[in-house]
Amino acid sequence: MATRIARPAPVIGTDPGITPVGALAGVGPALVASLVRLGLERVQDLWFHLPLRYEDKTRVTAIANLRVGERAQVEGVVEAVERGFRYRPQLKVAIGDAGGQTLLLRFFHFNRAQAEQLLPGTRLLCYGEVRHGAQGLEMVHPNYQRLSGDEAATVDELLSPVYPTTEGLGPKRLAGVIGKALALLPPAEQLELIPPGLCAEHGLTSLREALLYVHRPPPDAHLGQLTLGQHPAQQRLAFEELLTQHLSLKRMRAAVRSRHAPRLGGDGELRRQLLAGLPFQLTAAQHRVSTEIARDLGRPRPMLRLVQGDVGSGKTVVAALAALMAVESGQQIALMAPTELLAEQHLHNFRHWLQPLGIEVEWLAGKVTGKPRKLALERVAAGASVVIGTHALMQEGVIFARLGLVIVDEQHRFGVQQRLALRDKGKEGELVPHQLVLTATPIPRTLAMSAYADLDVSSIDELPPGRTPVQTIAISNVRRIEVIARIHAACVEGRQVYWVCTLIEESEQLRAQAAEVAHGELSAALTGFKVGLIHGRMKPKEKQAVMDAFKAGELAVLVATTVIEVGVDVPNASLMVIENSERLGLAQLHQLRGRVGRGAVASNCVLLYQPPLGQLARERLQVMRDTSDGFRIAEKDLELRGPGEVLGTRQTGQLSFRIADLTRDAHLLPAVQQVGEHMLAEHPRQTEQLIERWIGGAARYVHA
Repeated sequence: MATRIARPAPVIGTDPGITPVGALAGVGPALVASLVRLGLERVQDLWFHLPLRYEDKTRVTAIANLRVGERAQVEGVVEAVERGFRYRPQLKVAIGDAGGQTLLLRFFHFNRAQAEQLLPGTRLLCYGEVRHGAQGLEMVHPNYQRLSGDEAATVDELLSPVYPTTEGLGPKRLAGVIGKALALLPPAEQLELIPPGLCAEHGLTSLREALLYVHRPPPDAHLGQLTLGQHPAQQRLAFEELLTQHLSLKRMRAAVRSRHAPRLGGDGELRRQLLAGLPFQLTAAQHRVSTEIARDLGRPRPMLRLVQGDVGSGKTVVAALAALMAVESGQQIALMAPTELLAEQHLHNFRHWLQPLGIEVEWLAGKVTGKPRKLALERVAAGASVVIGTHALMQEGVIFARLGLVIVDEQHRFGVQQRLALRDKGKEGELVPHQLVLTATPIPRTLAMSAYADLDVSSIDELPPGRTPVQTIAISNVRRIEVIARIHAACVEGRQVYWVCTLIEESEQLRAQAAEVAHGELSAALTGFKVGLIHGRMKPKEKQAVMDAFKAGELAVLVATTVIEVGVDVPNASLMVIENSERLGLAQLHQLRGRVGRGAVASNCVLLYQPPLGQLARERLQVMRDTSDGFRIAEKDLELRGPGEVLGTRQTGQLSFRIADLTRDAHLLPAVQQVGEHMLAEHPRQTEQLIERWIGGAARYVHA
């Protein structure tokens, strides 16, 4: 019989923060793989993997006291059960509590065993979000547990943290691993990297206490403050993360500026041909920004320029003109977009403009496989002038012959590290490519200075003539049936409609469920019209098929999560409904609205909100009704909530920051900049350690 040799347990080192997660008791290879998918490779990554929100299961709320939009825990007895299969399977369970009130629980995903357990007379303890339903208040897919006989409902002693998780890793298991990591937190003075003098000067509290409080808030913690990210413990952590961002961008800009780049110019003939062939004249703003880019590209040091312009302002043409400067100089350009939808939009435009000039445009995305991919890679390695794609451009097998210009669209969806990974493709000794970054989210100046400290900023601040204005109205969810009737009328007229689900959740599965619920509702109501569905859990090929069908006019309505925020151009789509619009920031609402009004037909945007509206949400929705000027909207966002939501926030699911939110934490920026300047000058070692702590494996990019 073979003898099993026990594997020695990994050792926790003197610095527990940099210990691999596999060293924790009970964390085997499969769990390590799941944690790595979340970017959790070392013990300190677990310390800073903070809850998205908290569930208050410390008390039971009477059904009579429930409020729409809030999450609550209720106890009740099953009074009636109904299984329906009319349009899709669903299970409806009515429960009543001691106060004689009734709440409906609705399940779209259930199995027979589950249905058979929820019989009349069963006592349940349920937790979920309260919604308006056709028959009164309801919860969709609540968490629940059955209570037997006279068993008393046991409530939690602490608020329950809900962590961002991933496929195959349950929230309880993740919370258990984080608990083991927190047990290894070193003493306060060992954990602290900001010098004591600077902490005292700016009133920074103990990092150790802040971490323990945020992971394990006591029952009397202010849930409202924690939910908004405004608790002093969260602010302490946000300060350190913003400081690290500032330090890394400053270091990176200095390092990149010290390198050289190819001078790009050429004789201008290709650019003249492109402009002569366009069916429109460039605006004065497009001319101005093109001149700024041309000046940068003509210098021997790397351009680092951000071009911001409202939806439809013509950034793509400006990017094409920059690309032609590289082509005329015998250099390659790579254009990277965050989604295949957006990348394909660029591919279509560039081929339309450049092929008549004799320039072939290569396409590299995840969907390009087999022989077509092999041939494309060979052509890129041989010097193909223009290459467009998604993050697939950064993969190891992609080799450029002489990459002179990197263009990144909607860079906040990538993050600095990914942008630089593509730039590394063109590194030859001290020579690096120029970088041009595009964004359709106008950025207030304050934010540009802090979030884009490594970039120069240009603005295309006027729209081409002929864009159809979009009429925007805000309607309460109570009038949902009227909105659906309006959709029906638009479909009858042959127009197309977007219905955007903006459920903000920690799991893609729950987001997908919200979209599926809306899809089922609209499919039932809009008989005779096809309704499509796109959400993040679908495979890229499936998403593309639905999008193509919508573009071709085969679908009347497209129900989608915010994946359609950028890069979708369907001129016949003239009505957009945004569900839970009160939960989104102005920048994202404006982005979404930009998907309609792209044809000649008058377009409308309906902001569906869940009452009651808070003062801030009311002001935001009013701004959307009053103006469609992206720059005014960005400034208003600045006035209402501090610098706009440019780097992506928890609202979009694009977590450029783990904790900080530039919108919410703008007031910290002046102190962050002061501490940052001092640390760069006086404390290089701690600066290095901070960057290693927060950026980790990506820290090499700080040295550019």
